[in-house]
Amino acid sequence: MATEMKADEFIAGIVNAFATCGHLDYGESISMQEHMLQTAYLAEKDGADDRLVVAALLHDYGHLICNMPNNIFSEGKDNFHEDVGADAIREWFDDDIVNGVGLHVAAKRYLCAASPDYVNNLSEASKITLAIQGGPMNEEEMREFKKIEGHKLAIRVRIYDDLGKLPEMERPDLDYYIPKIRACLA
Repeated sequence: MATEMKADEFIAGIVNAFATCGHLDYGESISMQEHMLQTAYLAEKDGADDRLVVAALLHDYGHLICNMPNNIFSEGKDNFHEDVGADAIREWFDDDIVNGVGLHVAAKRYLCAASPDYVNNLSEASKITLAIQGGPMNEEEMREFKKIEGHKLAIRVRIYDDLGKLPEMERPDLDYYIPKIRACLA
């Protein structure tokens, strides 16, 4: 019972973060909440399992809870939201979900190095953050990234992340994903 209550509190914290900070602008044409919901929707629409859908949903959770101004990137600073988000969910999910969140920035850097054309398809905001986050990986960084458990899932999260930025996309709301979050709790 205590564990179930703690899980309810954890999920309530996610819902609260979406409600209180999801409206934030992060340099894209949609809010942070809209972007995260679209990313999850795209994963599910593509046939991804619930773990990948939850990782896609929570990939930018760190932005919602990092307690830094939402214009930090325009100041040339990094908020390390991927680490903040992964740390916040580590106790609750398996390594696949945690790494999907924690490695999605590294996955962007990897994809930009592995396919230079990938950079051309990034939004302007993602190009700005790419530079702040270290730019495309070098060959050694790429080799090390490919050794990390969960790097392939993080790449998939990243691809959905890059696609989930459309003002007109219809998608389910957060309540739809709560059962998936609950089902994935470790």
